[in-house]
Amino acid sequence: MQNDQATPETETRTPESLDLDAAYRDSQVGDVLAKLDRELVGLAPVKNRIREIAHLLLIDKLRKQVGLASEPPPLHMSFTGRPGTGKTTVAMRMAEILLKLGYVRKGQLITATRDDLVGQYIGHTAPKTKDVLKRAMGGVLFIDEAYYLYKPENERDYGGEAIEILLQVMENQRADLVVIFAGYKDRMDTFFSSNPGLGSRVANHIDFPDYAQDELVSIADLMLEKLNYTFTPAAEKAFSEYLEMRMTQPQFANARSVRNAIDRARLRQATRLFDRGGTVTPADLKTIDEADIRQSRVFKIGAGTT
Repeated sequence: MQNDQATPETETRTPESLDLDAAYRDSQVGDVLAKLDRELVGLAPVKNRIREIAHLLLIDKLRKQVGLASEPPPLHMSFTGRPGTGKTTVAMRMAEILLKLGYVRKGQLITATRDDLVGQYIGHTAPKTKDVLKRAMGGVLFIDEAYYLYKPENERDYGGEAIEILLQVMENQRADLVVIFAGYKDRMDTFFSSNPGLGSRVANHIDFPDYAQDELVSIADLMLEKLNYTFTPAAEKAFSEYLEMRMTQPQFANARSVRNAIDRARLRQATRLFDRGGTVTPADLKTIDEADIRQSRVFKIGAGTT
């Protein structure tokens, strides 16, 4: 007669201890966090918060392994800050972390705005929103300038329908989709206060501060290095002066404005080389000099943005 009673050898035993360092290495989360450090200058509070979330998720995973069942940590997020502060890059790395820890199936980041979600006539919004959600399922949906979904002054606006669909999916399929809302902090605060059902489902609020002037210069140096360009010392000093003035002007967009300024400096460098004519050296081709920066209209009295 077969004995169905479990023996000590066949019982599933809860381990007395777990190697946290080994679990961290095996998850490869540290590699993603290191990549984030390399990609983005500064943003220490943001990086620390992402690290804390990653640690919580890993601990939650280990708790499940030893039978300490509980509600999964809330994953929907809000990223607030001005343009060019790294929100999209951090969202990409967050998607990687979620994938490596098994909280999403695919790990893709789908970026959407109001135009992707809201229709212009009756019956148009639901299919658009559901199509975006279908593509994002198993990963992360990043909704930029999310407050534009809500337009209470327009009674015929269909943004409310998109929000209702998002609410249903965020609640009913939260194990298969993470939604990150992003935008200016003051507008996002109004957005969530006007939509309490939405705000209650977003537990992780991360504010992205503006970059300091020296951090923006470091960002410029990193961008130039990736493009195989370099500043002369005088050009770097001029660029720092440019930033000091540009940061006080409207529509300054942090790293995005730095990228635009570098692109224009490259145009001026190319024009300068052709105007000079003759032969050029590899050093000539990669060097941004002071004149390439100081030709910006920012240096001229009464100038607007450049």
